[in-house]
Amino acid sequence: MDSQTSQSSQPSLPSPSPRTFQVDLRGLVDLLSHHLYSSPKVYLRELLQNAVDAITARRAVEPDAPALVRLFAEPGALRVEDSGVGLTEADVHDLLATIGRSSKRAEGLQEARSDFLGQFGIGLLACFVVAERIRVVSRSARTPDAAPVEWTAADDGSYTVRTLPDDARPEPGTTVHLVARVGAAEWLAEDRVLALARDFGSLLPYDVRVGEEAVTDLPAPWDRPYPSPAARRVALGRHCHDLFGFTPLDAIELDVPLAGIRGVAYVLPSAVSPAQRAGHRVHLKGMLLTERAEQLLPDWAFFVRCVLDTDSLRPTASREALYEDETLAAVREALGERIRSWLAGLAAGDPERLAAFLAVHHLGVKSLARHDREMLRTMLPWLPFETTDGRLSLEEFARRHPVVHFTRTVEEYRQVAPIASAQGVGVINGGYTYDSELVEALPSVRPGTVVAELDADTVTAHLDAVDPAVELALAGFLAAARAKLDPLGCDVVLRAFHPLSVPALHLDDRAARHEQARAQAEEEADDLWAGILGSLRGEAPRARLVLNHLSPLIRRIGSLGEPELIGTAVESLYGQALLMAQRPLRPADSALLNRAFIGLLEWATNGEGDR
Repeated sequence: MDSQTSQSSQPSLPSPSPRTFQVDLRGLVDLLSHHLYSSPKVYLRELLQNAVDAITARRAVEPDAPALVRLFAEPGALRVEDSGVGLTEADVHDLLATIGRSSKRAEGLQEARSDFLGQFGIGLLACFVVAERIRVVSRSARTPDAAPVEWTAADDGSYTVRTLPDDARPEPGTTVHLVARVGAAEWLAEDRVLALARDFGSLLPYDVRVGEEAVTDLPAPWDRPYPSPAARRVALGRHCHDLFGFTPLDAIELDVPLAGIRGVAYVLPSAVSPAQRAGHRVHLKGMLLTERAEQLLPDWAFFVRCVLDTDSLRPTASREALYEDETLAAVREALGERIRSWLAGLAAGDPERLAAFLAVHHLGVKSLARHDREMLRTMLPWLPFETTDGRLSLEEFARRHPVVHFTRTVEEYRQVAPIASAQGVGVINGGYTYDSELVEALPSVRPGTVVAELDADTVTAHLDAVDPAVELALAGFLAAARAKLDPLGCDVVLRAFHPLSVPALHLDDRAARHEQARAQAEEEADDLWAGILGSLRGEAPRARLVLNHLSPLIRRIGSLGEPELIGTAVESLYGQALLMAQRPLRPADSALLNRAFIGLLEWATNGEGDR
């Protein structure tokens, strides 16, 4: 008999009986409080959310039904009443007794689901974060003849269900009673409940009160009528100060009907780092979802803080953040377009407000303009840049200079700016964030503009050459100077330039600096690495020390006859030129400065003693 026949003849094993998970409710509550929710305060949001959803469900079939939510705080306890759809005993067994089951799945509620705030069915479970016992008394509006039902649960996972007499709950709706856990009574105190209810529910569409205190404050500040634009600006500024703690430079209306978004973006009054993640307040159908939404706007719009209400964005499981999906990406693009339009409007009609804004947030606009040619074209007359002519816009600088020279680093700019300015060469400092990218993009929005990176050769070419006879007379001095600086990878040239107060100018470029770094690494490396680094030696131009023949000091040094003194003087000029350029000093440069300083002191003291 073959193996297949043998296997088929074996008796089949009985199928194992299905089992259900046993849930440790205390452990689950601990998981929620420490990992899902950011704070115990979310319990009140869940209570408000359940009440509002119940009212929404009832109004789907009874449009004129009352819409009331009332919260009553007592020592160590809280009672929440709503006029919502209510539950029958069957609903209680089906919904409240099953962890993770959403009441939105109940029969007859599906048609209204898109209007509900909750989507995950965690519901009352979150209340165990602050409560040791929960009691729910409810009467169904869909089945008016059904008796009121009571569901009582403890944080050990046990619960009871029973029906009550009709007078226990005469009207449809639900009442939730919470009894505080040990150490959590402060979360049920009236002042805390009122503050949380206003924070979470100020934009809810129904009448919500804590005791006699109103919670809802409708319409939203951005939807209210105001007697004038100035009055609107003042009111929104006050609203921003209450929410975020600052008075904004301006308020930008956010209205995206297709995404169901209404709100406002407040412009920060002080500069912030582009890397700082902004926290925005997002309400979902009136309920505060999060006050730390970071992905709501494009990265370049770091200069605003938003508060808005939406009915289209999806929350994450904790309902404390936004789910990253195509809808959020589309909303982010639409809100970015709205902020972009606001900037264009300021440029076209309110230059004073635009100037005040750019004085603080030009970095954010530059970040936008480098990817958006239309925005760059719009902002050309306004964006400030550091130049040898002062702080100017690219438009103004390009009108003044036929060639727009720029440097890629701040060090290069400081190195050449005084000399270039004296020679009539305009230079833009492109070393700050985004600046060199915008300068290079200038021809794309201003046809005919010539842009060129300024290097050492260009600067040297703009300096006046010295008469050949003069340079020949100084050949010995120049030879000694070149020999002294050759170990440092630096050449010496003689030119005539202004201002006279600058005796020497140190010029190099990135290629020269890379070669210097390579040579230094080769000198400090072992034989193996020195060989490898030596093979990488390039033909990059060397740094150069440009001596100013118009300077009286250079003329006096050029007439010295002592080679040792000439060397010390040249080293001093080299060190002083490095310091003027504010360049980082290599160990060899620091040693040179120290040596030159000591040498000059020795020469001065010896000379004094001889006299």
